Amino acid sequence: MKKVYLLALLLQLKLAAAAQFNDSLHHYLNINLAGTLNNASGDRNYLLNNFIKYKYYKRKSELNFNSGWIYGKNKDGLTNNDFSTSVDFNIYRDTAARINYWGLAGYTSSYSLKINNQFQAGLGVAYKLVDTKHMYLRVSDGILFEHSNLLINDSIPDIYTTFRNSLRLQLRLFPVQRVSFDGTAFWQPSVKNIGDYIITTQMGLSIKLMKWLSLSTRLNYNRISRTDKENLLLTYGILIEQYF
Repeated sequence: MKKVYLLALLLQLKLAAAAQFNDSLHHYLNINLAGTLNNASGDRNYLLNNFIKYKYYKRKSELNFNSGWIYGKNKDGLTNNDFSTSVDFNIYRDTAARINYWGLAGYTSSYSLKINNQFQAGLGVAYKLVDTKHMYLRVSDGILFEHSNLLINDSIPDIYTTFRNSLRLQLRLFPVQRVSFDGTAFWQPSVKNIGDYIITTQMGLSIKLMKWLSLSTRLNYNRISRTDKENLLLTYGILIEQYF
């Protein structure tokens, strides 16, 4: 815990406090350190869910980098060792435009979902449905190329490529001061077989303690039909964020 507070202090000293992007502030950094621990009757279960997000924004363009690692164990052994990272960009016609173009490249490796390696890349369009002080809602769609190395029935190698339709819903709510909710959901069926799909859902609730520090809780749900695996994760921790 001392290391966590030290990290937060260093970020506060190095980064300037601000509330949003403007002509002189183009960078955003978000670090979420979360987990759960259960130690009862001599059985210890724990789960760590940590991620980092970096965004660069300048008028008509936006670049995002996201990386996360989930690691968990229980009395029977390893439950999670899941890593994901992605880079995406958005291009806007003007700052008030509701429609924008996006591109995405991502890599995933997941012990719990039996994904040895998975690479996705593609292009699409997004439409901003709501953009107010208290609510932001955007839907996007596009085509992704995917190359995957999976394990079927926990042991049978499955290496294949496919194209997927990627439908994404993004929601951010600010119901009251210092409280925010964010959620992102993907549905990605193969264009060849709608029964071959991936579902990814991430939701988070944050209560701001300072401009740069919040208490947070996150709920993640993932399912991949090809391996017939899914996971549901609930964690809580701290969120460090800053514009600079």
